[in-house]
Amino acid sequence: MNEIQFEDTDIMNAYQKSENILTDVQNIIETSQRQAYHAVDTILSQRNWLIGCRIAEEEMDGAARAGYGTNIIKQLSRELTAKYGKGYDRSNLYHFLRFYKEFPEIVDTVCRQSKIRLSWSHYRALLQVLDVTARKWYEKEAYEQTWSVRTLQRNINTQYYYRMIQSQEKSLVEQEMLKNTSDFQNDKMEFIKNPVIAEFLGLSSNTDFTETELETSIISNLQKFLMELGKGYAFVARQQHIKTEKENYFIDLVFYNYILKCFVLIDLKTAKITHQDVGQMDMYIRMYDELKKGADDNPTLGIVLCTETDEDIARYSVLHGNEQLFASKYKLYLPTEEELRNEIETQKTMFYLQQKEKRNLD
Repeated sequence: MNEIQFEDTDIMNAYQKSENILTDVQNIIETSQRQAYHAVDTILSQRNWLIGCRIAEEEMDGAARAGYGTNIIKQLSRELTAKYGKGYDRSNLYHFLRFYKEFPEIVDTVCRQSKIRLSWSHYRALLQVLDVTARKWYEKEAYEQTWSVRTLQRNINTQYYYRMIQSQEKSLVEQEMLKNTSDFQNDKMEFIKNPVIAEFLGLSSNTDFTETELETSIISNLQKFLMELGKGYAFVARQQHIKTEKENYFIDLVFYNYILKCFVLIDLKTAKITHQDVGQMDMYIRMYDELKKGADDNPTLGIVLCTETDEDIARYSVLHGNEQLFASKYKLYLPTEEELRNEIETQKTMFYLQQKEKRNLD
């Protein structure tokens, strides 16, 4: 097999000297970061395509045996996860297989040259589009307009392709899209935030950059606060990564309460709590009840907090019609809204004093 050809990522060609040394160095750093992460993403897509290709070949060889493909993926997932860790569950392997089948032309099998133009996260989003014509259009636009993954995902979710082809005023539809995705396009840290990259490189997902300094401080101290309540809390995880077909999420704090016999999930928001925040927490709860809860455990409990403590401080979520259980039992072992409000206010005050002292020292 000949070596797969990679595109030129020489940052020397992109360097243009100006009269400002700080601007030049910043451009060098940011350009090199973008190209480095782009190179990693390209290799990740190549890897996933080749894995999918190999699984497809194995499927064809064993086509006469019922369920052969499913068993191959199950066995592969078990052995690869044991050897390499996260990233090789059955769901991902099925996505690799679909990637190969839906984008067979992405590698020229004669000369083994890669035609990959987007990141793996882009292709994962494109696999959701069953209409081949629409998928090719999204792929072309994502490449030519340099859409971020979040922009692509939003455009798929909002049926942007179909609205464009049906509209008499395409420029207005496009302008609205550009306005609604401007924040996504200006997120320079999007590559670094991608947990798939961290898994591919064998690194633990670093999510510190997804929090502000204030959020980090509050979450750290809430962890200590709940542990010191003496009401049965055992720490499970911080910034726990969970994912759906479309999005990656991070739950700020996860505890297990051995008195209540349930998981307790906590998410902190930097603004007033919305119905969407509570809905997201309910999704977390469903996932935990499905994936983590034992047969003898009680339903998972979720708490959504906000730092705008002049407004509502918390919303408690528990599913499966357990409101009566929640009212009569759960609240005995949960911090009250007043306790949470006081703790957050204390941490905010301490944080601002520390920042003021730091500025004075500088």
